[in-house]
Order: sequence, then structure tokens, then C-alpha cells
Amino acid sequence: MGLGHRYGRRMQTISGIHYNWSLPGVSDEQYFSLIRNFRRHSFLLLYLFGASPAVGASFVAGRQHELQPLSEQTLYMPHGTSLRMGRLGYQSDAQATLAVSYNSLVNYGASLQEALTQPYASYAAVGIHNPGGEYNQLSPSLLQIENEFYGTIRPKRVIFPGERPLHALRERGVEYVEVRLMDLNPFVPIGITAETVRFLDVFLLHCLLSDSPPDTPDEIAALGRNQHRTAGHGRQPGLMLERGKQEVSLIDWGLQLVDECRPLAAALDAAQGGELHQAALVAAHELLTDATLTPSARVLNAMAHDFGNSFQRFCQAQSRQTQAHLLALPLAPEMAARFRHMAESSIEEQKRIEAADTMPFEIYRQQYLSPQRLGL
Repeated sequence: MGLGHRYGRRMQTISGIHYNWSLPGVSDEQYFSLIRNFRRHSFLLLYLFGASPAVGASFVAGRQHELQPLSEQTLYMPHGTSLRMGRLGYQSDAQATLAVSYNSLVNYGASLQEALTQPYASYAAVGIHNPGGEYNQLSPSLLQIENEFYGTIRPKRVIFPGERPLHALRERGVEYVEVRLMDLNPFVPIGITAETVRFLDVFLLHCLLSDSPPDTPDEIAALGRNQHRTAGHGRQPGLMLERGKQEVSLIDWGLQLVDECRPLAAALDAAQGGELHQAALVAAHELLTDATLTPSARVLNAMAHDFGNSFQRFCQAQSRQTQAHLLALPLAPEMAARFRHMAESSIEEQKRIEAADTMPFEIYRQQYLSPQRLGL
């Protein structure tokens, strides 16, 4: 409910892939080292796998934007890679004021604690309830709950029933990371290919094992600018990104990272057999040397050749194709029976929980949002 009041209902239509990743024996310090490097190098994933260079005109109606008209009902960025991860996507101007440090779990927790507990003026003006007594939002703070924090990657921990995610992290440490910037690939039925997954595994290993100096407020701001440049202009020839106090070509930096990943890909292939991880790096190298092969370029090309530059027609066609593909897959009778049983059991469990629930929602809300529930 609060998300609609804060960011608009249209933002809730945006979808992407979250990729969870972990290794045994990795400490909190090592996970945060990985996260810092991921944020530094995530521009590469936006370039290689971004697949949202265009949008329906209705999505930005009444909003300021830099998009260019492609057809009557379609807007785009000519060299865009992932509008979803740009200024018009799942972003928040209010959260831009939140400079979260990933230097340690303590720093990260302190950054989120303030955002979760301190009132934010424009949200406080919305109020918890509307005049009719219905809820507008859960709280007037910058973040209502932890999951409202929009980042490209998050440290995560499986929580107990009713537990706050930040409490779980502080109490038991980081269990895995959640990669959150991957666009759905519209050309494959499940939105991601095995080759992309292999590249992600190598990339995340590289982030984990490479030197990772502490972040600074200046670097955090620069990384945000790099993200928006890549999302909106990533395929622009000669595009430059900020790296320290210098600027470097996106392509040159990307090629350097791919080269640094090669020993890791070779080691994974040696352990698992075959050369599939190395092949994923070869494919990434090809995308860096020929931008027309990227998913974002392929989307624009397909729209131009087959759908009159209509984003809506392209999406509808891909959706129908995906639906037909998935419905044509065989479903064993025992699997169908298992799903029916799971659905029936879930409904019965829902009824049991609701029948046993005697606490008014307002009391639950106040208790759940209490700062004491965040742990220290």
C-alpha cells in the first residue's frame, strides 16, 4: 500500500530477476567485500544483460524524462541498456539521499537503522491513515521496511517468522547475497539463460576474491552516476565511466574485468568438466566488441523489424510465445497431483492461521516496526 503512495502504481509493474548466491564458510567481512566490488563493477552486467531500452509512453505519462519517441506509443533511449535500472525504473529520488556504506555489517546496519526509524518529511505528510481510516503506508520513515531499500545487491539472511531482516543479519550474520539488477531476457522462456548464470557465478567469484578497498561517500555517489550512465547510454560508442579520480571507457574497463575472470572460469571448468564457464566469458567478450549483439540492441532490432517499433506489440508477442512454450511442456500426472496437494494444503494452512489470529493489525504494525525489533 505504501509503495503505491510513495512511488506510484506504475512502478509496481516493473519486474526483473533476483539471483541469490552463497558459498560455504564465507564471513560477513568477505560478503561485504564482495558487495563493494559488485557495486563497482555492476555496470558490466547492465551492459551485457540489460534488456529494457524502451518503454510504453503511458508508463512515463506526467513524469519528466529524457526518453526519445520511437513510435506513437513507444519511447526509448537509442543507446540504453536497462531503463529498469535507470532514473525511470525501480529507483527512488528520496533514497538517493541515503548513502549506505557497505564497509561492514555494523556500518550497513547503522545506515538502514536510521532510514527505518526516522520520519521523512514528505512521507510524514502522507500520514499513516487516510481520512476514511484506511492505511496509506506502514510508517512515515524513509524506508517502511528493509525490503523497500532499492539496491543492486543486498546482504541477506533467512528470517524466522515475524523477525525483522536487519535483526536476522545482526544476530546471525550474512547467509547469502541477492543480486537485484538483472533484467528479464525476453528472448528466453524463463528470463535467463544457463550461460548468463555461469557468467554471474564467475563474476561474483571475482568480486569475492579481488581486493576490495573501503567505500567512501564520494565513491558511492560516483557509482550511482555510473549506473545511470550505463542504464541510459551504455551502448553509446566511447562512453566513459568514473573510476577513482579518472574516467575510463566502459568497453575497456569491461574487457579488463572479463580478462581478470578467465582464470576463475578455467578453474570452475576444471572442477566441473567441460568449458562452459569459459564459453560464457567468450560470449561476454563478443558483446563488448559488438554492441549490436547485446539483449538491449536485439530488443530494439526486433521491435523495428517485426513490430513497427511498438514496445507493446513486441512484449505481447514475446509473452504469447513464452506462454505457448511453457504450456507445451509435458507435465507428469504425479507432478500435477503434487501441485494440487500443495495448493490445497496451503489454503488449509491459511485458514488455520487466520482463525488463530487475534491481534489487531494496528497493534501488530506498531510492534513489528518498533526499533527494538531491529536488534543491535
